[in-house]
Amino acid sequence: MKKKYWILLFSLVSIQLSFGQTKPNIIVIYTDDWGYADLSCQGSVKDVKTPNIDMLAKDGVRFTAGYVTAPQCSPSRAGLLTGRYQQRYGFDEIPKAPLPTSEITLANRLSKAGYITGQVGKWHLEPNEISQNWITKNIPGAVLVKGLRDNYYHYQKPIPDSLMKPYMPKARGFQQYFTGCINEYTANYDLKGNLLNPAGVNLKEPGDRLDIQTDAAIQFIKRNSDKPFFLYLAYYGPHVPLQSSKKYLDRFTSEMPERRRYALAMISAIDDGVGRITAILQEYGIDENTLIVFSSDNGAPLGITKEDLPINDAKGKWDGSLNDPMLGEKGMLTEGGIRVPFIIKWSKLLKGITYNKPVSTLDIAATAISIAGLTKDESLDGVNLVPYLSGKNTKSPHDYLFWRFWNQTAIRNNKWKFINAGKKASYLFDLENDPEEKNNLISKYPATAEELKRKLQNWTQELAPPGISFKMLNKEEVDWYNYYLKN
Repeated sequence: MKKKYWILLFSLVSIQLSFGQTKPNIIVIYTDDWGYADLSCQGSVKDVKTPNIDMLAKDGVRFTAGYVTAPQCSPSRAGLLTGRYQQRYGFDEIPKAPLPTSEITLANRLSKAGYITGQVGKWHLEPNEISQNWITKNIPGAVLVKGLRDNYYHYQKPIPDSLMKPYMPKARGFQQYFTGCINEYTANYDLKGNLLNPAGVNLKEPGDRLDIQTDAAIQFIKRNSDKPFFLYLAYYGPHVPLQSSKKYLDRFTSEMPERRRYALAMISAIDDGVGRITAILQEYGIDENTLIVFSSDNGAPLGITKEDLPINDAKGKWDGSLNDPMLGEKGMLTEGGIRVPFIIKWSKLLKGITYNKPVSTLDIAATAISIAGLTKDESLDGVNLVPYLSGKNTKSPHDYLFWRFWNQTAIRNNKWKFINAGKKASYLFDLENDPEEKNNLISKYPATAEELKRKLQNWTQELAPPGISFKMLNKEEVDWYNYYLKN
């Protein structure tokens, strides 16, 4: 009798838990300067080792045409977390930071849906030393000095904490956070799982920065495994400065550039982290009810020639990652700058899919909002991908995707992609037959190019400020386009 009682009690508790946790957990893993080539499952290069991320693809959906909204970290992250083209609110590039407080983040939305929200790792949506317009407006008498190695004006003092707080994760909808890039973090919980001052404390954590970020993510999952949660895990890698530990470096012993070796080690550390995260989800029995997104904020910076400068050389531009076979690199609107690794794993979706139609990181917010049971917001530019991935909708998720960065603008419509590079030139590519953008078809299909240019111009009229740039390219853009696109 006693045995039957405990079986019945256990069954009732299980039913109660299952009804209490019906909303799926959502984990977004966003890496930094990780190029399109660097997943084993992409089949582009042979030296990379990503067995755990490959397993996400095997059990989920791998997108071959997944795009970010900008070829640079801050605007790309702004687009991801708001689900809106960041140019709509004037955040085209890093100096346009911070993310305006008027914008609603995915964390804000999911908090209202009853989710516990967490942020780990890189943020980079707060004011920074080159936020010239914001600094001039908010710090009276501020003096900015033109940089020696760039064209930006730099503020020479730390921005006061009181001015930074409205733009940090806690104020943007994240209830629990462990924010930082290397060994210094601002957090309201620690790596032992203890909750700290809600306002956050400063922590110094020794060790491999990517392992630290994984540890913080796992503590968040453990503490919130019995309720719906949203975790934004923004790994700071393989972005420079290149750093790794012997554990990961020893996995790559063949002859190769040292920067490549360090990038592979950092990629391997992140892959181990993904493995640890999936293992903890299984341990707590919540893996079936967790949607995991994996992507990168932009393509890899190559410095054009992939010069293998010493890893501690501040002039080294190449982070060791690769974009093969895509053309170009971070900062460009060619495929190498904006087409990135992109995987979604959720057991409710069909498994083992390779999806070839264009999608955007804008779709992450729209998808999360939908599966969380929230009402569709027409101000979002992304779409809920679930109907497309489940086969209920066989159309392409997007008729058009748009980009504007520096003096470049671009549009993709089905197989066609049009790029306007300031005053220099315009380009038309057939990405279905030429994903590497080797053949500029603008003289062969001028009517197609003009129609796409018109659509692009119409889109830019919705932005802040409006319009396509027809200025001269800056020096970096000139160097890139002269090297990669020689007309």
